[in-house]
Amino acid sequence: MGVRIDHAVTSGTFSLDGQTFEVDNNVWVLGDEAECVVFDAPHDVAAIRRVIGDRRVAAILATHAHDDHIRFAPELAEATGAPILLHPDDLPVWKLTHPDREPDDLLRDGQVIEVAGTAVHVLHTPGHAPGACCFHVPELDVVFTGDTLFQGGPGATGRSFSSFDTIIASIRDRLLTLPLNTTVHTGHGGSTTIRAEAPNLQEWITRGH
Repeated sequence: MGVRIDHAVTSGTFSLDGQTFEVDNNVWVLGDEAECVVFDAPHDVAAIRRVIGDRRVAAILATHAHDDHIRFAPELAEATGAPILLHPDDLPVWKLTHPDREPDDLLRDGQVIEVAGTAVHVLHTPGHAPGACCFHVPELDVVFTGDTLFQGGPGATGRSFSSFDTIIASIRDRLLTLPLNTTVHTGHGGSTTIRAEAPNLQEWITRGH
């Protein structure tokens, strides 16, 4: 059996700037029967491990370092032996949750990570967080966008470490330039496509954050 995408939804909280919110997070796992990568580690390690099954986890790839996405990354890393990879620009955000535990390695823009014979391309897309990254898999016509792009618009930029102008630039220059048939798997909520979102850029700019 070839490479596939598995999915689960976990529930918990997101805290930043002294506020806490209830949130549901998507868990995305890309791989074949033998190995996989996990995008983010939200809320529930047992639920994530059920999606992984008995496969080797090559890496835990952090879309960004808000606590609802990385709070359980060290626990998942310990359970699976997988390294946690994060863009260096998000280290200040990471340290709000894990002051005594560093990521195992750093992501860089343009990096290609191979899993199950499939190339995962790292796109640095700051704005929601300074080190936010999306992960493009051309072979499957899919991009995992974390909280950078959702069905209906950009991720939130009204809190610390965020910038509306920056996220708009990231979406315009790095995501909306992908093939229109690319499926967008997001950090929260339903999936969408580049074709569906691309015509709405000016509307988002006008709306603001």
